Amino acid sequence: MKLLITGATGFLGSHIVKALLASGHDIVILKRSFSDIWRIREYVGEIQSFDVDIRPVETVFEKCGRFDCVIHTATNYGRRGESASEVFDSNLAFPLRLLNTATFFNTATFFNTATILYSYLNYYALSKRQFEDWGRLFGVQGRIQFVNIKLEHMYGPGDDLSKFTAWIVQSCLQGVAKIELTPGEQKRDFIYIDDVVDAYKLLLENGSKLGDGFQEFELGSGKAVSIRSFVETVCKLTSAETDFVFGAKQYREHEVMNSVADISRLASFGWRPNYDLITGLRRVVEYVQQAEVPLKG
Repeated sequence: MKLLITGATGFLGSHIVKALLASGHDIVILKRSFSDIWRIREYVGEIQSFDVDIRPVETVFEKCGRFDCVIHTATNYGRRGESASEVFDSNLAFPLRLLNTATFFNTATFFNTATILYSYLNYYALSKRQFEDWGRLFGVQGRIQFVNIKLEHMYGPGDDLSKFTAWIVQSCLQGVAKIELTPGEQKRDFIYIDDVVDAYKLLLENGSKLGDGFQEFELGSGKAVSIRSFVETVCKLTSAETDFVFGAKQYREHEVMNSVADISRLASFGWRPNYDLITGLRRVVEYVQQAEVPLKG
């Protein structure tokens, strides 16, 4: 298949690129000229790349023709103080220009709820939710097959240190003396990166069986674990002496207290997670311990 992938230099996108190249697919990626390609450096000779900050997005379709599927993993959380217009451009305006292909895989998250969440996620949640609405509209009109994948708390080797899971592992291994946290009673569905990629591959292979129009799948382990339990598991696996002070911080306004994926629809296609939390975290710990260069934030 000829596939167009956004966010290919990021954590999820890079893993998808590697897996789909190994499966023999023809890969084209969209990135920025200044994107750090360290995650996919060894694969750049096997893919076509277009810098969207230099050439219009439409150029890729003029040069490459029609794609069998667009896999959209690029996103802007607004964590670095980006303006509303910057978040809008990344999460809504940019992917809208790609909605001219037969099949579109959109990566959503459990944050895309009807509730406006933490302040820095307001623009993010709104823009992602609005793009889903556009995808639903295009699907209902019969213009495309729009597959919306609602992703829970993904983790794995090589993730950004701005992510909670990677930060906790790194802090424990670095021997950080003290970390203040909320009570940690909120529950999250943690899913290992390889299981996520396997789900994308399965859906891609079964595209003709998914149904027309707008289709949605929840992607997680199907099990909810408290933040406190997650942290304590990491602490045990790393033999850390970090003093985690639970309850030192208050929950954020509109905190989601329980989020878990309903994986029954994915399971109906034969998918199931292969990594439990301890097995996945062990792989992350080993990766960080063996890293020859400091991890990137």
